[in-house]
Amino acid sequence: MSTDPLSQPTATAVSARQRAQNLIASLPLPDGTVAVGAGLVVSGITTYLFQILAFRGLSKPDYGALNALWVFVFVLAPGIFLPVEQEVGRALAARRAHGIGGAPVIRRAGIIGLLFATGLGVVTVILAITTPVVDNLFAGNAGLIACLVIALFTFGFELLARGAFAGAGEFGAYGVSMGAEGIIRLLPCIILVAAGVTDPLGFGLCLAIPPALATLVALRGQDRLMTPGPDAPWSELSANLGLLLGGSLLAQVLSYAPFLGAQLLATSGERVAVADFIVGLFLSRIPILLFQAVQAALLPRLAAQVSAGHTDDFRRGMRNLLLVVTGIGVLGVLGGATLGPTVGHILFGAKFELGNLDLALLAAGSGMFILALTLSQGLIALDALSQVLVSWLVGVVAFVVATAVVSSDLFLRVELGSIAGAGVAAMTMGLMFSRRLRRGIGAASLASLVEQIEHEPLEI
Repeated sequence: MSTDPLSQPTATAVSARQRAQNLIASLPLPDGTVAVGAGLVVSGITTYLFQILAFRGLSKPDYGALNALWVFVFVLAPGIFLPVEQEVGRALAARRAHGIGGAPVIRRAGIIGLLFATGLGVVTVILAITTPVVDNLFAGNAGLIACLVIALFTFGFELLARGAFAGAGEFGAYGVSMGAEGIIRLLPCIILVAAGVTDPLGFGLCLAIPPALATLVALRGQDRLMTPGPDAPWSELSANLGLLLGGSLLAQVLSYAPFLGAQLLATSGERVAVADFIVGLFLSRIPILLFQAVQAALLPRLAAQVSAGHTDDFRRGMRNLLLVVTGIGVLGVLGGATLGPTVGHILFGAKFELGNLDLALLAAGSGMFILALTLSQGLIALDALSQVLVSWLVGVVAFVVATAVVSSDLFLRVELGSIAGAGVAAMTMGLMFSRRLRRGIGAASLASLVEQIEHEPLEI
């Protein structure tokens, strides 16, 4: 009996499905998840210790200025250079799968990263000279502007190297990079506090320089990264770079929107209190660290289910992940409303002053953000990058509108704005995710998705 060839899966689809099914049936986590997760844990712990020491050692205005540097670094560096890391990882993984050396890809990406860092550095210096940004955001500490420019280059170097580690399957080096950066940042910070240093410039250098040093540590013994190969055209790196860059930058802006809003809207008399708000923001982000642990455990399997075309399994897995994320968010709000001030006093000292309501609202904004982040990962797994970009953009606009409409005190404005912005982003992504999922998971991109799962680490 003859069969309709259109009703039969192609040999490529069958092979891709079989490979994905083998992935699902093998170890619960792909190679490298443990190494990257360990680096993430070290990075998270050292980050909080750095913030605790800085808050205890600096005056509140100087602590606020230091964290203005922190926020600009962690908005611009991941926002601009994380897409470069992702594209390098994909390009090198594809070449490695075909036995082709990736040195030309790394060189091309290095040029792109250098251009990005130089352009951003020039713009930063011009703004510092021509606008009151130093006085308004950095409490008159011009040296922190220099730290920001240095950080653009060091973080660009670090994220380029991480992309190379990912594409080459060197996940141990990737984890070492994450952990070493946190440790190298923390150690001189301890010395500064012990010596009674109260100038935020030293703490700013602790933020700006370690990425380069940590990358050099992680690069030791990585001789295979620069394997010669055929020239890399620009298109090999730029296929999704624009969408990834836009989505990444907007996500980082929305993540730190409460801080940015508080700094930009604060009057001169409110700037001391902003330091307590910053501490509250870091406390509220503890659920995000818990989410990253869940993400590291579950998302690789969800991606494998996409590759295998298992729509029902993927749908069920995403539903379970969203339930876990919602639970983490609820626990964060309850923790902020009940234990938040007590934990703040224990960790940051008696000079910390922020109430239960502020901490609960900040935790609610963080919970909404991790919900949006979870849905964005689902959309990315379904190759819906443009929908991710649009959703983050809608969220940023919602934050701006909400803070403009709410006319109460400063903190309440940005807290409600954070909830509105992240909530609208999550709702938009949820609608787009449902619509995209109703179309099913096609087989056309299965082979490329499997390659991505096998050779890329989880993006944290």
